[in-house]
Amino acid sequence: MENNGLNPAAVQESLLEAALAHVPFDGWSDATFQAAAQDAGVDLPLAKVICPRGAVDLAAAYHRRGDAEMRLRLAQQDLAALRFRDRVALAVRLRLEVADRELVRRGAALSALPQNAGTGSKLIWGTADAIWEALGDTSDDLNWYSKRTTLAAVYSATVLYWLGDTSEGDAATWEFLDRRIDNVMQVEKLKAQVRENKVLRTVFAGPMWLAGKVKAPGARAEDLPGQTKDPVA
Repeated sequence: MENNGLNPAAVQESLLEAALAHVPFDGWSDATFQAAAQDAGVDLPLAKVICPRGAVDLAAAYHRRGDAEMRLRLAQQDLAALRFRDRVALAVRLRLEVADRELVRRGAALSALPQNAGTGSKLIWGTADAIWEALGDTSDDLNWYSKRTTLAAVYSATVLYWLGDTSEGDAATWEFLDRRIDNVMQVEKLKAQVRENKVLRTVFAGPMWLAGKVKAPGARAEDLPGQTKDPVA
């Protein structure tokens, strides 16, 4: 589509900024989308071209903005002295600290609708992928998938806990996060024991061989699980 100099990403950003004040009251809804278009001075037909799914696209843009802010903050941290599990915990914590609880709550309600389940899954996977990339993950085999699948589950559970957390400084959420990561580390320890044990290595030779044939996706923008094509990247 010819845009005659129009910057779709800039228009979407304007719509998102205008929408944020309405979401706490009307959720990520059509009412919010229409109000955002009016407040941003964007004709509604153009707004719908930029965001065909309306407020769903704005909610997705808000989530991706949080991923980007997390990466910026993580890049400013001194990670050298931290254990790797603590680096992961810090990344998840930073991701939540850049988010607005009520906006996320409204987004969770939106993602719970059946028609938006794919988008919600894609966004969570994208967050897990962003964290692993920011931490310098270089895996290109089955581990690429298992790391992101596991972290997506940890992140999702932590978000749900965080949404109901009333403790000072969200201390209970960070304790919950630490426990979830400890559980994951126990699984990783078990996997290492299987690889080091000759008997178990023989028993699982077939599955381990098959797992070794799995490779990370090449075209990242299209191959992420749950990926759908967004009108504005």
